[in-house]
Amino acid sequence: MTSTTPAPPHSGPDHPATGAVAGRLPWVLVVPAVLGLVFLVLPLAGLLIRAPWPTLPQRLVEPQVLRALRLSLITATLAMAVCLLLGVPLAWLLARVRFPGRRLVRALVTVPLVLPPVVGGVALLLVLGRRGVAGRWLEAAFGVTLPFTTAGVVIAEAFVAMPFLVISVEGALRAADQRFEEAAATLGASRWVVFRRVTLPLVAPGVVAGAVLCWARALGEFGATITFAGNFPGTTQTMPLAVYLALETDPEAAIVLSLVLLAVSVIILATLRDRWVNSP
Repeated sequence: MTSTTPAPPHSGPDHPATGAVAGRLPWVLVVPAVLGLVFLVLPLAGLLIRAPWPTLPQRLVEPQVLRALRLSLITATLAMAVCLLLGVPLAWLLARVRFPGRRLVRALVTVPLVLPPVVGGVALLLVLGRRGVAGRWLEAAFGVTLPFTTAGVVIAEAFVAMPFLVISVEGALRAADQRFEEAAATLGASRWVVFRRVTLPLVAPGVVAGAVLCWARALGEFGATITFAGNFPGTTQTMPLAVYLALETDPEAAIVLSLVLLAVSVIILATLRDRWVNSP
C-alpha cells in the first residue's frame, strides 16, 4: 500500500495566491485607478514642466525667496520644538494613563487634523488676540502681543502640527514592551528616570517620525498662519504665504517656492517610507 502526499497548491500565474490572473484584469477597477493616479500626478507634472529651470538658481537666491525660506525654516523648527515639549507628555498621558474622558481628550487632540486651518486661525485669534480671553491678560500682565508676529506664526503652526506628533508617539508607546519599564521601576527607578532612560529610547523612532511629520506640516501651513499672524514680509510671510502673494505679481517666483515645498514633501515621504508607506 503506497501512501501519497497531497500535491502542494498550484502557485502558477493563474492561481489567486500569486495575485495575477493572466488576461483577466478587472478593467472596471483599473480604469478609475489610472484616472485617480493621473488626477494626483498631473498637477505635479505641470508644476515641473512650467518651472523656470534655466533661471532656477538665480530665483532661489532672490531676497524675497530667501527671506520667506529662512522664516519658514525657523518657525517650523520652533513649532516642532513646542510640539515635542508639549506633545510627547500628552501622548504618554493618552497611552499609559486611564482617566475619565480619555476618549474625548484624544478626539480633541485630533480635531486640528480635520478642522479647516482658517477656522483654527480664527479660534487662535479669539483666544490669544488683544481682545481674546488669554491675549488680553498676556498684554496687560506682560506686554506680550502674539497676533501678527513671528511668535504668532510659531503658535499657529504648532496648533495644526501637534496632532501628527501626538498620534505617532502614542502609537509607539502602545506598541512598546512595558516589561522594560516595569523592570526599571522594580529596581527602584523613579517615574521620571524610567521615562527618560527607558521609555523615550524605546519610542525614539516614533518620536523622530512624528517630529519630522510635524515639522513638514508646520512648514506647509497656510490658513491658520495668514489668519492669526498675517502676511508681512520678513515677519510672518512664510513660503506658503509667499506663494499665494507671488501668484498675482510674479508667477515664476511662486513656482520656485512651490518646487521647494514639493522637494521637502518628497524627501519627507522618502525618509519615512518604511514607517508610513507599505513597500512592495
